[in-house]
Amino acid sequence: MTKLEELTALLVNELTDFKNDVEKLEKINGQIKETKLKMDLAEYKSIIESHQEQMISCIKNIERFESRFESKIKQAKIYPNWAVVVFIVSTLLGIGTIVFLVMRYLG
Repeated sequence: MTKLEELTALLVNELTDFKNDVEKLEKINGQIKETKLKMDLAEYKSIIESHQEQMISCIKNIERFESRFESKIKQAKIYPNWAVVVFIVSTLLGIGTIVFLVMRYLG
């Protein structure tokens, strides 16, 4: 009988401890439900704002580069003006000479 009484006493002790632990957990659960978390986003906001300013600066730099590049492309010429004038004059003189020689030969 003593074994049965010892086992019963152990079981009662374990059940009591379990009940106490459950009550503690219920209290902790209630505290957790009542606790409100506040997130401090000020640091992240400043980081995002500085990043946004950097992105705006980069976009402006890219736009300036594009406008300079486009103006350079518009100003770019394959041949300089003097070379075009010399080519036209020499072509006209060549054609004139050929016409003159053909007229002289035929006429």
